[in-house]
Amino acid sequence: MMKFLRVLSVVALVALLAASGAYAETQNVKVSGDLGVYAFFRDAYGGNQSLTSSPNENITANGTGVVTPGDRNGTSRSNSNWFMSITELQVDADLTDNVSTCIRLVNQRDWNAANSSGYNQNTQTSTIGSGGFGHANGGSLGAGVGGGGYWDDNNEFAVDLELAYITLKSFLYSPLTVTIGRQNLWFGKGFIVGANQRVRNAGNYGAAGVPQPIGAPEYSAQNAFDSVKAVLDFDPWTLSMIYSRIWQNDLRADDGLDLWGANVGYKFDAYKGEAEGYWFYKRDNQVQSFNWDSKNNGNDVNTIGLRGSFDPIDIVTVYAEFAGQFGNYVGSQLQGNNRARVAGALDVGADCRYFTDKWAWKPKFGMEFIWYSGQEQSTTVNGSGQYHGWDPMFRGKTDSLIREFIGRYYYTAKYPFQGNNYYNSVDNSFQNQGQMIFKGSLQPMDSIKLTGNLNMFWNQNSYDPSTMKDRGYVGTEIDLGATWDYTEDVSFNVVAGWFVPGQVYYNDQSTAATAVDMVGSVKVSF
Repeated sequence: MMKFLRVLSVVALVALLAASGAYAETQNVKVSGDLGVYAFFRDAYGGNQSLTSSPNENITANGTGVVTPGDRNGTSRSNSNWFMSITELQVDADLTDNVSTCIRLVNQRDWNAANSSGYNQNTQTSTIGSGGFGHANGGSLGAGVGGGGYWDDNNEFAVDLELAYITLKSFLYSPLTVTIGRQNLWFGKGFIVGANQRVRNAGNYGAAGVPQPIGAPEYSAQNAFDSVKAVLDFDPWTLSMIYSRIWQNDLRADDGLDLWGANVGYKFDAYKGEAEGYWFYKRDNQVQSFNWDSKNNGNDVNTIGLRGSFDPIDIVTVYAEFAGQFGNYVGSQLQGNNRARVAGALDVGADCRYFTDKWAWKPKFGMEFIWYSGQEQSTTVNGSGQYHGWDPMFRGKTDSLIREFIGRYYYTAKYPFQGNNYYNSVDNSFQNQGQMIFKGSLQPMDSIKLTGNLNMFWNQNSYDPSTMKDRGYVGTEIDLGATWDYTEDVSFNVVAGWFVPGQVYYNDQSTAATAVDMVGSVKVSF
């Protein structure tokens, strides 16, 4: 009851502030928001015979877990289903012609989910130990307490700050706009910077675990950056510069994670052409060696790149983006060698609208190729020589429902979570990978849209240098979706994905199971 009262108090406070805007020096106050309800079904996301394996079906790659409703004993199983809600409330205020503010609050929760201490049903004891799975006293619950290793999620009805920023137009200079505070950052197609969904690693470098508020963190509404952004608009030229504090350690001033960047864009008069060049610098001192006086803590990444798109003819759009990385690499607390970083990534594709105006269902189709450089895994955690694995930075662009998040939020049975490594699994989806995408859409009615993707994945370097069995085809994924715009404010959506593991997951006597992800949702915006 207290949780509901807390939420109602926050909503009442926001409404009061919005109402009181009439007495402040404001030109306009707008209250908006949305409510989304999601239903999940997943198969082969848990269990030793499945694609992903974990003590519960939705453990995240960073070592923290959320037990979904129905799995009450903490043991692994193949399938699961649960519901989730995301509620957002936003207040925008225009103070003057050049000054505005935005505040957006969010609550995202699995319906009546419970946290787990790793309770073992057979032995009647906790299997994780004190502090297991993101709970300070997880292992001390013991038998018969809190339902045997489970307790209510105290964050279920928490209201979090999603956006909070000030926009200053014509700041000191008429083409300059400055935005300060927690804001969304998205450049180009979001290939390098688009979403800040990164969660702290519980098993890495001794950092404290942070429980996930939802069992499917890839659907999180929280993507914002605490940052300062300055934009100079010299149409058709645009220059954007950013600084963002991603994470900091209160114990050490030189520890933490920062993002700096500059992006220059240009729009051409012909062929709907656009181009941009960028530099983003991630100052990363998270990986602390056991010797704090060691100089091998810098995992800095400089990313420079070019992106462009144009329509050679009216019915075709061609786009391409290439980026390179250099800097330093530290992959483990135990690494004693300084390692240079040299990596690259490529994204090229084309969309065709030839049949859009010719057929009633307005078909569109396209194809895309994505490549991330990789590094053959060392047999030791120390490693040596140049590191060529691509760093995902803060990519917001996603192209698949399942494979995209392996090594980011989930790990597989054959290539498990690596507690001492910067990247949590050797088969992660954001490096050492080529990906071919065939995509299309149909619109049988103005209010209904159907989409489909065929994704094909393979790696360049073996996951284990001692064997070649894990080099080659990673798998095939088929994603289908349907959206129905019931009204201007209400929409229904269904997506389904099937990931069929390739030869890199095969054992001598068996093959890995096909992972299935199905999500239905309804969303209301106001």
